[in-house]
Amino acid sequence: LSVVEGALPRFDGTESLLLATGMLGATVMPHAIYLHGALTNDRYVIDTERQRRALLRSQRVDVLTAMTLAGLMNLAMLVIAAQVFFGDQPTVDTIQAAHEGLGASLGPTAALFFALALLASGFASSSVGTFSGQVVMQGFLRRRVPLLLRRLVTLTPALVVLSLDVDPTRALVVSQVVLSFGIPFALIPLILLTRRADVMGTLVNQKATTAVAAVVALVIIMLNVVLIALTVL
Repeated sequence: LSVVEGALPRFDGTESLLLATGMLGATVMPHAIYLHGALTNDRYVIDTERQRRALLRSQRVDVLTAMTLAGLMNLAMLVIAAQVFFGDQPTVDTIQAAHEGLGASLGPTAALFFALALLASGFASSSVGTFSGQVVMQGFLRRRVPLLLRRLVTLTPALVVLSLDVDPTRALVVSQVVLSFGIPFALIPLILLTRRADVMGTLVNQKATTAVAAVVALVIIMLNVVLIALTVL
């Protein structure tokens, strides 16, 4: 019961809204929306209606599995953090402090797994970002970006942050918030296209699906607008 109560959103000010928006951006990742569509080009041969429906089912399973795992991981981190760091424990507001706190409370093995999880998530995020950048650049510029240039573009922002001695934890949160601002730009065109029968054919979204997606997009936009208003004002 305590876990369920703790999972309910509570916006106590700008900082909590900033964290919620960052978690949204980190989980959804708008550039991954573009990548999902591009990956199907190499995985499937789509010539018949039956093949298109099989592709749709496969994509649903992929997205549902990915979002479920991401949600469970976020929930697990929140529960562990609340259990380990709540109460008389010193304030933990950086990745380094979290690593040290886990080591002190649960032992070095827990701290090691935490570090390995961060490393794995970093590799996964970098891979998705690099591939997504290639897909977007090919779509807009109609040209393939050299592999070395793609890697340099991916690494440069992180190197700049490190060279400026910026708090990496704060920079990470802000970067995820920036991602959340990009979700409407990927989601709204997707909603508009998938509701059109002339584009989707028999696989066009039902009206209920379009309505739910529109509400989700509206909530995300409102969340971003409120964050901007609270930050500026």
